[in-house]
Amino acid sequence: MSTINEARPADALRAGDREVEDRRAEQRPLPGIAGWVDDRTGGAKAVSYLLKKVFPDHWSFMLGEIAMYSMIICLLTGVFLTFWYVPSVTPVVYDGSYVPLQGVTVSDAYRSSLNISFDIRGGLLIRQIHHWGALIFVVSVFVHMARVFFTGAFRKPREINWVFGTLLSMLACIEGFAGYSLPDDLLSGTGIRAMNGFVQSIPVVGTYVSYFIFGGAFPGEAIIPRLYSVHVLLLPALLVALFTAHIVLVAVHKHTQYPGPGRTNNNVVGYPLMPVYMAKAGGFFFIVFGVIALISAVVTINPIWAYGPYDPSPITAGSQPDWYMGFADGALRLLPGWLEFETFGFTWSMNIFPGSIVLLPLMWGIIGAYPFVENFVTKDKREHHLLDRPRNAPTRTAIGVAGITAYAVLLFASGNDLMAIKLHLSINDLTRLFQTLFFIGPPIAFWITKRICLSLQRADKQKVLHGRETGTIWRYPDGRFEEVHAPLSAFERWDLVQHEAPEPLELTSTVDENGVAQPAARIERVRSKLSHFYYSDRVAPATPAELEAAHHEHDHDEPAGPLEEIHGVGEEQEIESGAGRRETIKADKQL
Repeated sequence: MSTINEARPADALRAGDREVEDRRAEQRPLPGIAGWVDDRTGGAKAVSYLLKKVFPDHWSFMLGEIAMYSMIICLLTGVFLTFWYVPSVTPVVYDGSYVPLQGVTVSDAYRSSLNISFDIRGGLLIRQIHHWGALIFVVSVFVHMARVFFTGAFRKPREINWVFGTLLSMLACIEGFAGYSLPDDLLSGTGIRAMNGFVQSIPVVGTYVSYFIFGGAFPGEAIIPRLYSVHVLLLPALLVALFTAHIVLVAVHKHTQYPGPGRTNNNVVGYPLMPVYMAKAGGFFFIVFGVIALISAVVTINPIWAYGPYDPSPITAGSQPDWYMGFADGALRLLPGWLEFETFGFTWSMNIFPGSIVLLPLMWGIIGAYPFVENFVTKDKREHHLLDRPRNAPTRTAIGVAGITAYAVLLFASGNDLMAIKLHLSINDLTRLFQTLFFIGPPIAFWITKRICLSLQRADKQKVLHGRETGTIWRYPDGRFEEVHAPLSAFERWDLVQHEAPEPLELTSTVDENGVAQPAARIERVRSKLSHFYYSDRVAPATPAELEAAHHEHDHDEPAGPLEEIHGVGEEQEIESGAGRRETIKADKQL
């Protein structure tokens, strides 16, 4: 049933609609150009959401920002270099400003690199900024990943973001290798020649893959243009895509934060993106840019004019790759020669293939899979937005330090020849030393790190139960000495007791009620063993009951008064307690 209050003719049914639409258009939330863009894109809500996004404040979160800013610097300087770089190995006679090489036949790529360095205004500085920016980009990505690993920021729901970061770090290393191979100088050419040997070590199909990459026999004329396309187009696109996906997931999942007062898994305590973090980020970008520019202006890196053009016949003694590829070079030097053998008419170069081709995907595959391994062990399906202190996850921290130790051994092994020359040592002895350290170093580092973490946990528990040491020692009438402990504030205590200490998972029955073995029994047995490996020697945080018992014990042991303070007589000393509160202890000599 409907009621018509006013009868209108058919031609007046839409009367007043235009006025309503005009009023609605005049009431748009954004004026000017912003309103014009919002009317056509509807992006005001999304932009407002991002600008109001809250981010926590901690210095370690800047590591990821350094990686982002250095990548932007590499992109900007790379665009500048592409204006003059010529990706060609066509032989030309050099006639540029660098006198020692005038009249020498070089490749067009090498000549253009020299021209950028000596004949283009500011070209050498831009080259140096580009190279230093790439090094800082890789190291900041690695350090950022270490921070994420040791604090447990990879746990649910951030496993995919960890995989993206792992892929990004691997592609960054490959991008760096492609980049420093482009000048076609003797050092970079030696690296390309080594890469050709690595590819040929692939069993059965190595020679075919090498011909495909180089467009024929080494060195060929196709490798520099192909590396240029990979370095300028393919890998930057992948890096930008992964980086964008990484940032989007950070915004979707919300940023992790360190535990503290008022911080839970359901909130983020910090400052909004606009205006606080926009101002801080802008200033920090220019700081990073300035530091890279300063280093580039005063520290020479990759002086290609000193190496000369690439020639396949000479070998550069003491040539080293950039540090982030050094571990692969070290692995090659440590693999024994007897691993090469022949069967079925094929040469199996197992003294090269594992360290050159297998090592990179294997290492990054293990890193990328770790969150899923830990989740398998813990069976924890909750979301985690609060970070762990590394000491509160001793097994994880020990695993990380063991991995870093193995990486460091391989990295130092890549310089065994230079160590032998400079230190007058036997290169064979150094190689045996590094081979031994590669196997015994990580377990020792694991054991020491875990012991340190457990000790720190016990120290934190003692601090919670008995207070903070003040350095003040009293002597009592009965002749005993005791150090005065200042109680912790509730805020200080919270940081030391808020973490969880999971108990090892116990193995349930492996058979059903009919005595038949359950299909998942083997998996549960593996899970139980790994759980005991992770948590069997855990140190549980202090409970409220233990804290109350400790306070009750201290109340009963409170002395009537001290006889003499060791540090002074008749002095008045202030012992700082938490949250700015101070308690005064007066030392009076009693006769």
